[in-house]
Amino acid sequence: MRLLEDPDHSLTFDLLQSPDGQARLQPWGEKSANFGYSRSAYWVAFTLVNPSDQSLPLLIRQDYPLIDHLDFWAPREDGSWQHIATGDRLPFASRPLELRNFVFPVTLPPNTERTFYLRYATQGSMNIGLEVSSERAFIPHLTLDQFLLGVYYGGFLVLVIYNLFLFLAVRDRAYIYYMGYALSYGLYFGVLNGVAFQFFWPGNPWLANESLVVLLGIVLVCATQFARSICSGRQLAPRLDRLARLLLVVTIPLTIVSPFAGYRLMVTLFTVLILLASFLLLAMGAVSLLRGSIPARYFMVGWSTLLASVIVYVLKTFGWLPHNAITHNAFQVAALVEMVLLSLALGARVREIRRRGYTDELSGLSNRRYFEEMLPREFELARRTGAPLSLLFMDLDHFKAINDRYGHARGDEAIRAIGELIEQETRRPMVACRYGGEEFALLLPDTRGEQAQVLAERLLRRVRELDLFELPLTISIGVASFERGNLGAPVQLLEAADAALYRAKQGGRDRTAASAAPVAFAEAETS
Repeated sequence: MRLLEDPDHSLTFDLLQSPDGQARLQPWGEKSANFGYSRSAYWVAFTLVNPSDQSLPLLIRQDYPLIDHLDFWAPREDGSWQHIATGDRLPFASRPLELRNFVFPVTLPPNTERTFYLRYATQGSMNIGLEVSSERAFIPHLTLDQFLLGVYYGGFLVLVIYNLFLFLAVRDRAYIYYMGYALSYGLYFGVLNGVAFQFFWPGNPWLANESLVVLLGIVLVCATQFARSICSGRQLAPRLDRLARLLLVVTIPLTIVSPFAGYRLMVTLFTVLILLASFLLLAMGAVSLLRGSIPARYFMVGWSTLLASVIVYVLKTFGWLPHNAITHNAFQVAALVEMVLLSLALGARVREIRRRGYTDELSGLSNRRYFEEMLPREFELARRTGAPLSLLFMDLDHFKAINDRYGHARGDEAIRAIGELIEQETRRPMVACRYGGEEFALLLPDTRGEQAQVLAERLLRRVRELDLFELPLTISIGVASFERGNLGAPVQLLEAADAALYRAKQGGRDRTAASAAPVAFAEAETS
């Protein structure tokens, strides 16, 4: 291959055919020809030889579809030249074969050699990636290419549909940002790969070009909003969140005006903004992770993967790395991997929100809402399986005196201490909850009344040992059990434990009391 740079676009094909023009064509021995954002036009000449006695049909392929103007000259038998003018600034029908990349069919006569010429001119990145193959070898390549693209875009579509259903169930705004991010990213890669031009707007070259920069802006906006939501930026990283909002203030107007400004200028601006945003959002994820955000773990892994690929792609775009399958596709593969990880981050966010909705922040135990959901569920399970179910209902003694004498801060400390102690003494599937104020409930599946009584006595001793204040800390515990159908409803188990707690209080506190042995529920119904 020989190559010639034409900085002022003054060279014509006829001038190139002159001895002076041919002398200016220089051999190109590099593995790739990637010149970044160049204002020059580039001429390429290469010679193909057919040493056989049969005509050889070949396909010449330019593998980067975002070339504004691409002219191809092939010699005819009569010595004239066949000229094909195409590019993504012309309608898609200008291509000899209606494929996403530029493919030129030629035929080499027997025992001949032919020289072919191409002229490249573009406002985007100048990537010259030429391949030649027989028609028979090209078909399997095309089939594999279409299959991989189908898998790739199908992956984006599956993630969007899956998270749409989750959004309808959860109604969390982060899902809207995620779907906007995934859709705009998928469309952006569709434009980048030439698929969108081929299938969506083949007769509109303006939209084929300007949609790229618009989608870049939408991707950046959705990514920033999603990161702020998933990392709880406003709560966990307020300073970085303010910078992210400033980034949005810059990005949104640029996105709106981008179709009417210079293509090269807008692509360069968005490239810089994306790099800045990548490091900013990575820092936000790191801060959120250090401050205990579980979704930030998935965000950090996904965003770090994408950032590494973005750096590679930007270096390739500016011509600092060669244009090849790795530098061109790593960005796209990493984006899909990132989408999967961000979908996992959304799931972790939902679980975290759910956990917070069921957690009492002061004691660290589950809250009353969770207890009221679990009690009927465990009661029905015990009734169906015949397993026993016990309930400890606990109340911190003299809690008002603690608040009055030592203040509410020390009262909160007492609640936290009791919560930690109960958590240490319980194991799954036990359900430990702060029922309200200084009251606690401990639901014990598959536990008989005698076993529950043993645990209650141990809790009494452990609370006495805390001795947080001059006034010793103690609790009173009521014990009730559902065994052999002795109760008819979950509320009866709660009432029995509450009544037992009342007797423990009346008996002098710092003690346990079991509910009175009830008549079997089935026998009571019969009588």
